[in-house]
Parts: sequence; structure tokens; C-alpha cells
Amino acid sequence: MIMQTQTNSRNYTEHFMEGQHVWLNDLRSTAERQGLENQYLYKEDIPDYPRPEFCVSHLKHDTERRGLCGIRKDRGFKDPRGGSSDPCHLSLVWWSLAVGPEEIQAAETRLLEETYPDRMEEQAAEQESFLWKFASSPAFKRRSRLGSYRFRFPLEEVLTAYSEQFCSGAPPIMRVFKTSLYKQEVQYSVLVHSPANQRFFSRFPLLPDDDPDAVCTYRDGRFIWRPEAMCKTHSYELIRGPDENQMDARGPIRHPEFYVWDHVAVALHMENRKVLRFDPDQLRENLRFCWRDNRTIIPQTRFDHFCRAHSLLRRLWPRYSWLEKEPPLRPT
Repeated sequence: MIMQTQTNSRNYTEHFMEGQHVWLNDLRSTAERQGLENQYLYKEDIPDYPRPEFCVSHLKHDTERRGLCGIRKDRGFKDPRGGSSDPCHLSLVWWSLAVGPEEIQAAETRLLEETYPDRMEEQAAEQESFLWKFASSPAFKRRSRLGSYRFRFPLEEVLTAYSEQFCSGAPPIMRVFKTSLYKQEVQYSVLVHSPANQRFFSRFPLLPDDDPDAVCTYRDGRFIWRPEAMCKTHSYELIRGPDENQMDARGPIRHPEFYVWDHVAVALHMENRKVLRFDPDQLRENLRFCWRDNRTIIPQTRFDHFCRAHSLLRRLWPRYSWLEKEPPLRPT
């Protein structure tokens, strides 16, 4: 395996391996072999943490005020630069997996059932929720690093729209695009494209649908994601109770450890500045407000306060008087 280096569309240094989704141990070995410096990837004294499996049926796309107005005007999503800012000159619209409270709870239940297949009903009833405490990386946060406005769409709606508008009704093709390593972030990218471009993208392997050893698969209308670094800031330690057939989170730790974090991004290939269109009501109903994260990807990104965001949306969608906020992961 060879890691290449380029400057991405946001002017960040990106070390990447094309056509592969590489587990962290292999990524670490490759980076070490090539003499790549990274203060987070090589850490070994990380408190124990869970490695669940998430079944994800929604995608999210964050943007700021200017991007939101463009999406409303175009009635959909496009690459505003037409691929000119991409190192490979591909016109792509990027989404991320949207993992909410329901997915967190389902993954926790699945992890406990697989770890303790013989646990009793009483033990299951006494089990307290713990997985949400480890979901502290930007992949799970209700806050945004990109803007105050988050579109959260059912995956099926996005793929159906893409199929009808870009694939003549045929199913889109999904491929293993690349693994990217940044300073503290590991991104696993999935490429979605039209069957008409099969030859052009044939160098990328097809995304598997039933591989238990894969970072990410697609099956039955859902992405199956197996994160290895869901915390970023490790403030809790996983405690296993084999006698009680239970798990718990011990913490917060006084001096937390900082490690890499991983996530899955989905890149929709767009041609000739085309727009992936949705009904205006569909756009509005899938839109939520996000507070600003402590760190942003583009420092000069302007975030809006809730009242200002609400006022803007009343102008863009006059029929709607409400604005939903991203919910917390903590169970109520």
C-alpha cells in the first residue's frame, strides 16, 4: 500500500490511498513506513472504547448562509465550482452519514447482544445507556464545522433522486473511493456515480454489500459503518462487566486523551454543473439548525444565531413557521 499526498479543495494537506478503505492499524503501518509524522495516529495509550456497528439510513449536508440561499435558488445541490477546486477535477457533491440517537441506541443494543449472547432479561433491563458518551467526534455532533444549516435526508430519497436524474432510472453504482488521513481525521469516502461512467471509474472497487471485515458496506438501503475511532477526545473508558453481562462508561477522565477520529463521506458524482434537484418543500422539511462547533473547517465561515436563521428561512420558505434544531445524542 502506498499513501499519496495532495492539497484538497479546502486547501488542507491530504494523505490518501485510492480505491481502499484501510483499517487504522494498516493505515498506521503505512504511514510509519513512509515516514509520515502524525501526533495522533501513533498514540497507543488510549483508554478502552467500544467499536460498534452502525446501520445508517440518513445522510447530512451542512452549509452556511450563502450555500443555503444557493440551494434554495437551484432547488437542489450542485458543485458550484464544477470540479475546478478538486485535485482530480471531479465534480462532486459531498454528504456524510447522519448518525442520530436512534442509530446510537440500536448499535448499543447490537453490541451488547453480540458481546453477551447469554445475558438474561433482567441484566438487559438493568443496562444503562453508555454508547452516546463515546460518540464525541464531529461525526456525531449536533454542532457543525461547516455552517448553521444541516440538510438531513433519508438515504433512499437521495439515491432515488440521483437514479432518476443522473442514471435514467437505473440504480447508482457505489465504489470504494479512498481513505484520507488529515491531522486528526480519517475519512473513508464512497463514490456514487451513474452506470454510464462505469469505464471511467472502473479503477475503484465496488463497495461490498456483505463483508464483515469491511469498514463500510451498503445493504438493504443502509450503509453499515464500523468505526474504529468514534471519540476523538477520549473522556471515558469502557468498562466491561462479564459477570453482569453489561458495559459501562467510566468518567469523565480528568486528563482525556486525544486520538484520531474516523467517519464516512459519500461523494455524488455530478456532470456539467448539473443540480440534484428536490421539491422545495422536501428541502425545507429536511432542514435543521446547527450551532457552531468549537472548531470549523474554514475559519472565515460565518455562522448564524438561531433567531437570524429562523428569519432567513421564513423569507426563503414563507409557508413554514418552524425551525427544528439538531437533537442531542443523550437519551431522554
